[in-house]
Amino acid sequence: MSYSFTLTVCSVLALSTSAVLGEGLTFAPSEVLNSGSGIGLRAPVLDANDLGLGMLAEPPVATPAVGESGWRQQSWLMPAVNVEGQAHSGLREEDRIGSYGQPRWTATRRFPSTRVYVIPEGHVEVEGWARATMLRSDQGGETEWRFLQEVEIGLPNRFQLDLYLRQDTDTASDKLLWGGQFEVRYALADWGKIWGNPTLYFEYLTLEDRPDKIEPKLLLGDEICEGWHWAVNFIAEIELSDTREHEWSVTGALSNTVIDEKLSLGVECVFPAQWDPKLGIHVT
Repeated sequence: MSYSFTLTVCSVLALSTSAVLGEGLTFAPSEVLNSGSGIGLRAPVLDANDLGLGMLAEPPVATPAVGESGWRQQSWLMPAVNVEGQAHSGLREEDRIGSYGQPRWTATRRFPSTRVYVIPEGHVEVEGWARATMLRSDQGGETEWRFLQEVEIGLPNRFQLDLYLRQDTDTASDKLLWGGQFEVRYALADWGKIWGNPTLYFEYLTLEDRPDKIEPKLLLGDEICEGWHWAVNFIAEIELSDTREHEWSVTGALSNTVIDEKLSLGVECVFPAQWDPKLGIHVT
């Protein structure tokens, strides 16, 4: 069994634009978001209709989140909606929002690696990721870097589309590898209708000089009680060429809200295994 240490830093940049194209952009004050071992910078969210993607984003069934100035509000400013049978929480981040009746905390990334549900329809987020993996000396002692630039688009009918630009490098060779990732999610029902809020996830990964991969996942997540949130992902990563290695993993995450909408503390664990045509299945 081998071990490595991974540090992930995430910066989330989102814009809010006028509903009428050509009226310019505005920036609202950003907020610092701590989530597990990831550190993120959160700013207002860009609406898909404002990007000319109105054909992809139907107006939400719930009351439109539009402020007095006519600007569409960000997910943490959207008015709460009443969901029949849903107990009221004292935390604003657990208010139900949007046409899926999902908690406000699910509209932004809660954990560094473990995913939960989909973002509200009609919303777009732009994120930047830097991930350093430091191997032990008996594994070569290298530091591997991965940089990701991501666009998340909330589509109607509980779909979500994510597009990534990716760069990989390591200290052993200064060569920079370029690639891309394409991700689709589909939530099986509105929030709270099925236990665990199951969401299907499929991702295609391509990186120069490396075999292409596909990565299907099953995403689960919910609230235990006020302030406590959990998520579990079941993951398969399959090479489409070369040695055709298969990797399986289960990630689990748990967080507790310390300051409503500002600070949460939690843990995240990964349990990986790998199948190699020569070695068979082994835990990594």
